[in-house]
Amino acid sequence: MKEITVEELKQKIDNGEDFQLIDVREDFEYEEANLGGELIPLGNVMLETDKISRDKPVIIHCRSGKRSAAAIQQLEQQHQFDNLYNLQGGIKAWADEIDPDMHVS
Repeated sequence: MKEITVEELKQKIDNGEDFQLIDVREDFEYEEANLGGELIPLGNVMLETDKISRDKPVIIHCRSGKRSAAAIQQLEQQHQFDNLYNLQGGIKAWADEIDPDMHVS
């Protein structure tokens, strides 16, 4: 599975690179803190594959990286996606390393 660090994600954002960011957490988690990505909770990922780009990098994240890894594994195995990246450490790593003012429970 391909992975990306929070530092690499910040660099992509700062450089204005073209990619899709998907958050697979639940609504209440997204409302608490988010990175501005598209919310597709893990339970809906396989039902909403049409919302996931195939022609540019797609970075998928959750709180810690476990749910996003599960989503990527399913998408790669069942729908042959080859452009997915897991955000190492999830939004918790982002809060710890990039935005200490962000509160993630």
